[in-house]
Amino acid sequence: MKVTSAKQPQSSCPFKTARQKIFGLGYGLLIFVDQKLTADFQMTQGILQILVQDGNKEDLIAFFQDKNLPVDEIEANNIADSILDTPTLQGYLTISNALQWRLQYGRVISKAGEVEGIHKIR
Repeated sequence: MKVTSAKQPQSSCPFKTARQKIFGLGYGLLIFVDQKLTADFQMTQGILQILVQDGNKEDLIAFFQDKNLPVDEIEANNIADSILDTPTLQGYLTISNALQWRLQYGRVISKAGEVEGIHKIR
């Protein structure tokens, strides 16, 4: 279990796959965020914008490259196919690329109680 403070709401977690940045970490957070909303805010917002503008697989792969998503060509194609089959939801974390994910929770805390799946506890 990891603990962080509201004064500096961030932590890190092991890098498993670049898919975590797009589809979520694969687990919920004790700040009560549904796991489907634990993806990166900027990445998912860009992907959803590409889809709204009738973007295709090549547009998604170019976006991954522009954002330096740590994937090879095969995985970029696989992720793009997954997104086209089942579009991702808007994520609410800030996830920085590194040898491990650096998670920042400020946005998700500010959205607590406003977005379905992000619960305000107090």
